[in-house]
Amino acid sequence: MSDKVWINDELDISGFKYPVRYSQTAIDNVFVPFLKTLAHMRTDLDRKVICYLAAPPCAGKTALSMFLEKLSRERNDVEPIRAVSMDGFHFPNSYLDSHLAMRDGSTIPMRFIKGAPETFDTDLLQQKLRAVRGDGAHFPIYDRNIHDVIPDAMAIEDDIILVEGNYMLLRNPKWTNIRALADYSVFIKAEPGGLLKDRLIERKLHGGKTPEQAEKFFNQSDVSNINLVINNSVPADETWVLLDDGDYEKLPTEDDD
Repeated sequence: MSDKVWINDELDISGFKYPVRYSQTAIDNVFVPFLKTLAHMRTDLDRKVICYLAAPPCAGKTALSMFLEKLSRERNDVEPIRAVSMDGFHFPNSYLDSHLAMRDGSTIPMRFIKGAPETFDTDLLQQKLRAVRGDGAHFPIYDRNIHDVIPDAMAIEDDIILVEGNYMLLRNPKWTNIRALADYSVFIKAEPGGLLKDRLIERKLHGGKTPEQAEKFFNQSDVSNINLVINNSVPADETWVLLDDGDYEKLPTEDDD
């Protein structure tokens, strides 16, 4: 039996109440030191700080980023951060329905691989990140009620911005300029099967798909996206590991020695 002390919370994600839990150990030894690092960086650089939180699909990065934002605003020993998602930079469904992609030598509608790197508007993401470094910008959001993008829905003017997403550290020409805009980064390491698969199947079921459709989409799109992120992301400043119980721990770095 685990001797961890768990902290339970509830977050509002796209209009849905989402229960989360993290261990006090992770909060004290991973989350708070990370927030302090960003606060020190903000002071040292004397400008806005952009940090990326990259991870494979369903590694918990959206809920984690929002919890980190909430935690940062509850403590007086760190600076408040603003969490935003890369998901808002999906191409709209109308675009995905009218454009094609190549898979295994075949041409298919982009909607069939929604969530793959080419289904994101990297030019718009880069533009917004550059703007937020200055006077701020309005970011799009991905609304899971309608499963589509709402343009310019959220004003971002904060001093520390945490951008979470699968591909923020992707080793790919279209993402190179985006990677270069980060002051700091975290990567969450996770195994392709097990917890990630269970979470992705459950997400599709909640979205209205049948178990057969959810399994098919996982095998057709999700598993390739997971492997892409795990195998083709550049090293981050910090690496966190998603544990089997859904908690996180930080891998040691040279600076920890």
